[in-house]
Amino acid sequence: MTISQILAGAALALVLTVGCQVLASRLRIPAIFVLLPAGFAAGALTSDVNPQLLLERAFDPLITLAVATVLYTAGLRVRLSRLTSHTRRIVLRLVLIGAPVTLVLGAVAAALLLGMPRGIAVLTGAILVASGPSVVRPLLAFVRPAERLRHVLAWEAALLTPVGALLAVVVFYGVLAAADSASFGAAAGQFVLSIAVGVAGGIAGTAVLWAALRKAALPRSLVASVQLAIVVGIAAACDVLRADTGLLAALIVGLAQANLHGFRVPGRRFLETLLDLILGLLLLSVAATVTPASLGPLLLPALGVVAVLVLVARPLVALAATHGTDLTRRERAFAGWMAPRGVVTAATRRVADAFGLEVVGWDVDSEDWRGDTAVEMHGRMADGMRAGAVVLMHDGLGPGARRLDCGQTVELIPRLLETLHERGLKAVALAELAE
Repeated sequence: MTISQILAGAALALVLTVGCQVLASRLRIPAIFVLLPAGFAAGALTSDVNPQLLLERAFDPLITLAVATVLYTAGLRVRLSRLTSHTRRIVLRLVLIGAPVTLVLGAVAAALLLGMPRGIAVLTGAILVASGPSVVRPLLAFVRPAERLRHVLAWEAALLTPVGALLAVVVFYGVLAAADSASFGAAAGQFVLSIAVGVAGGIAGTAVLWAALRKAALPRSLVASVQLAIVVGIAAACDVLRADTGLLAALIVGLAQANLHGFRVPGRRFLETLLDLILGLLLLSVAATVTPASLGPLLLPALGVVAVLVLVARPLVALAATHGTDLTRRERAFAGWMAPRGVVTAATRRVADAFGLEVVGWDVDSEDWRGDTAVEMHGRMADGMRAGAVVLMHDGLGPGARRLDCGQTVELIPRLLETLHERGLKAVALAELAE
């Protein structure tokens, strides 16, 4: 390709990506629904946006580093201290039942309908466990179910992204080891070696990031850039030592940073914005490599795989996971149709930015709408009361509330203040905390 074609292709890919995201936010639909058709159409009309031609040999390494960044950010979202006891039971059942059921049914459907070899079919099933940042948040914002169900589904999506990614990476290592080795022993050794390199890289990356954020006294303007540089550097180093181990390392660094005590996550907004752009470019670029000739024979079988996931796998998972819970029949049915899964927050952030506002989530949820006593609420909130935590309580009675008044919430406040005092902390307004 000429210099002019490369410039035109790179600019067109970026403009199309951002344009599709803006259009999706206007239509209040997941961006993937616009990016994939746009990428496919652009790839069919011009070869300038084809990343394999634009980047040539650099295409695969750059995709690997981009995915490593995505997995790191996905790990940052999983702050287990925010998962309250009531929600935890349903979410864990959705994940623990949903992951194996989706993997098995996805693998069977891929093998039977798409004619994939067994190893590739299993890998496809593992990838389908976390079907990418796509759908849940926009649907929840549009349909607006009860708060408890919205909280359950959002947490399931947040957990399934790293769990599905980890499962896919492990299966991928297994498939590669089996293909490269003649005996089971040799294959097992290669598999263990890949896992070991990824885990060691994750531990090393976490240590370096801890030192950089806690000891180096970095200016706030450099924090996000340092995070990105460390994650990309660790992922690349692991891949140099052992192919495709950098993804596992990046995911471990993100999970560790989100959950280790005292490990704050500054620069989150920059990383989230960068993630949206990277995901958009990835989806558009991958779609641009698909030709109409290659898509034709696979279209109906692929739709068949989607039908198996949406019409069979997801309803089975939701019914089994929510059986015996306090979710109503309508809420269980709604949960059964929330597939594919994913997390998208770009539209909300853009609206907030337009009005000069900052979106702040809570760390500790009282769930006081349930009607629990102050003692019960304090018992499940105490562990999350630490420096920088945002506490959510309600001063009114909204739809779905089971309490008759706010008396238990009022009684809860002195208990929480006493806990903070014992830990050498104090309560401040959100605006002061943000400073």
